[in-house]
Amino acid sequence: MSDDAGAAEREARSFDPDHAIAAIDGGHASVEMSCPADVANPFASGGYSAGLAVAGEDPHIVPPLSFASLPLSSPSHVAETPITERAELVQVLASGEKPSADWRIGTEHEKFGFQLDDLRAPTFEGARGIEALLTGLTRFGWEPVQENGRTIALLRDGASVTLEPAGQLELSGAAVETLHHTCVETGTHLDEVAQVAGELQLGFLGMGFQPKWRRDQMPWMPKGRYQIMKNYMPKVGSLGLDMMTRTCTVQVNLDYATEADMVKKFRVSLALQPIATALFADSPFTEGKPNGYLSYRSHIWTDTDADRTGMLDFVFEDGFGYDRYVDYLLDVPMYFSYRDGVYHDASGQSFRAFMQGKLPALPGALPTLRDWSDHMTTAFPEVRLKKYLEMRGADAGPWDRLCALSAFWVGLLYDQTALDAAWDLVKDFSPTERHALRDGVPKYALGLPFRNGTARDLAVEAVNIAREGLRRRARLNRDGQDETGFLDVIAEIAESGVTAAERKLALYHGAWKGDIDRVFREFAY
Repeated sequence: MSDDAGAAEREARSFDPDHAIAAIDGGHASVEMSCPADVANPFASGGYSAGLAVAGEDPHIVPPLSFASLPLSSPSHVAETPITERAELVQVLASGEKPSADWRIGTEHEKFGFQLDDLRAPTFEGARGIEALLTGLTRFGWEPVQENGRTIALLRDGASVTLEPAGQLELSGAAVETLHHTCVETGTHLDEVAQVAGELQLGFLGMGFQPKWRRDQMPWMPKGRYQIMKNYMPKVGSLGLDMMTRTCTVQVNLDYATEADMVKKFRVSLALQPIATALFADSPFTEGKPNGYLSYRSHIWTDTDADRTGMLDFVFEDGFGYDRYVDYLLDVPMYFSYRDGVYHDASGQSFRAFMQGKLPALPGALPTLRDWSDHMTTAFPEVRLKKYLEMRGADAGPWDRLCALSAFWVGLLYDQTALDAAWDLVKDFSPTERHALRDGVPKYALGLPFRNGTARDLAVEAVNIAREGLRRRARLNRDGQDETGFLDVIAEIAESGVTAAERKLALYHGAWKGDIDRVFREFAY
């Protein structure tokens, strides 16, 4: 095996976790495990479903949900009562507080669809289109969600499948108790998608940026909010349309116990978000050629819309809490208001004016909690606060790294000793240093110089802290294994200092001989 081929093999097979079937035993997740035969897509053979049948478990019976909100891509189903007091907005954030016993994990990931014959992104319509894929997935118990008579999303047991602007397929997972649960859920979804996609001669690729096609070659999905954003983005940045149509990410949503707990987790996760970006960097190609970045997806956010992106320095200021974050959101320009099935274009307008009944798009109307819930989803900082914290810094990738992203942040934030250690690691970072990390890792990833070392040094320490946090969590499967194995793939990246992006670049310049089409064949789910 050549060095280049070996790099592909290591990335595809660097993590061989047993796949889990959720059951609860003594307050901890107890799961039955078996080793997948195909680790690059460990659920493709149907072995996972067979394992479920043998164990007699239902993977969709999960602990009660703690993330009471639909994903960004769907109208929020919350109260229609008009908001009259600013305190109501603050209370939305405070209502997310939960005792640690009720903390859950919500993992989201996006992926690029492509036609197997010509590698082009599928359109929404047509026998092989995205709507046909969604319709096909309903055989697995997903309920369709429609807009203007078209199926644009699916719902099942607290999870959803939604569409990003160019048809990137997103799973927003249910809020589950353990990493064993969330990795099963992700694998089940990939298995279901593979079955339907295979019938339609489609494939799916997990990377941070579309490696082959130009922006004008990407389709647009028929969703009202996306048309509003499409028109607004060029007014506020040069790369916003690329963000919408050519990026994919993996995120995890995590709970907090109190306002003080939220603040500490917010600060730690903001300071370390560039380290996650570096560890998960996997977007080195644009339109078939190297683009000079390791996470071009992350770079794109630096020129999308400064009013709603970035590192949020105010989070580190004395006195930060729910109230200050509400101030930030009130200053983020609106995109829309959703009323009676219609998206009203309010792009660039003020939610503060809306609170006074002076929104030009809807004169005299007052916002509802649904409007506020929708507005919260249109801020895109590196970490986002809703009724939970969203970690937003990582490129999408293969199945093992989807699990690893959640493992990294759960290990850091869901164990108090680990959270304290992570805070000790970052608490003396200056604003200049935090921004230097954020601005440098898209190009240099773990090789970025920092203080007397590199970002890799921070990554190694952060992964070690996360591993110990998961060990103390002690969420065991039936074989007595904890959740630490889900970190193995990024522990190897941290130790070696070589990202997925750099391995793909080595293949591109070596075995692939500059043929970007190979990435679709060798790294598809």
